[in-house]
Amino acid sequence: MSVEDYLLQKLKTGALHMTLIDPASQDPAQAGKIARDACSLGTDAIMIGGSTGVTQENLDQTALEIKDNSDVPSIYFPSGAEAMSPHCDAIYFMSMLNSRSLDWVIREQVAGAPAVKKLGLEPLSMGYIIVAPGMKVGEVGQADVIPRDDLKLAASYAMAGELLGMRSIYLEAGSGAPAHVPSDMISYVKKSISVPLIVGGGIRDAEAAKEVKDAGADVIVTGTIIEENGYLSKLESIIKSIKT
Repeated sequence: MSVEDYLLQKLKTGALHMTLIDPASQDPAQAGKIARDACSLGTDAIMIGGSTGVTQENLDQTALEIKDNSDVPSIYFPSGAEAMSPHCDAIYFMSMLNSRSLDWVIREQVAGAPAVKKLGLEPLSMGYIIVAPGMKVGEVGQADVIPRDDLKLAASYAMAGELLGMRSIYLEAGSGAPAHVPSDMISYVKKSISVPLIVGGGIRDAEAAKEVKDAGADVIVTGTIIEENGYLSKLESIIKSIKT
């Protein structure tokens, strides 16, 4: 079964949770432990990536450790075409739709496409939309961030992505954002598209995760909490809030 089919099958039973692990934030062995913990708590997939600091070496080593310690798909969440790993099950082949730079809209994708084909990575087409505050990813991606009260603009970007053939849309507030994407924006965008809606950034506890799910997110992504001491109980409560 392809990763996309696996995700679509699971979505039939409700919202999904994905754990984002940044190869630059811990050593590979710790990444493997985090993946094992997340799987035991019910996460549906492991995303591997970060805005800065990802190298071929730390990506490969982290991906191998995650594969050895998890029983769910691993999806590469790339920061550019400079690193690709055959040890991931799939890659979000994505365009940052509201970037001012063509590099993040299409040029990095052009550079990376031959490697994706050669390595046999399953591409998961996705439109990536940065919502204020955007944090580091908005800065690096030179994003014209969507104002938090401009629901129509967010929906227009999402609809454009879907009409261009992208099979999922990701609303991103940015790793470490003080607040997640507004619930009314999530609901408005969800009603405007027919492809799965992914939401990440600023989701730090079970209450926030439930708000995002209830607003209409199909997939909720959490990442920075796993870098905290004693992350297990918080991750467990977040996953439970999404699954119930």
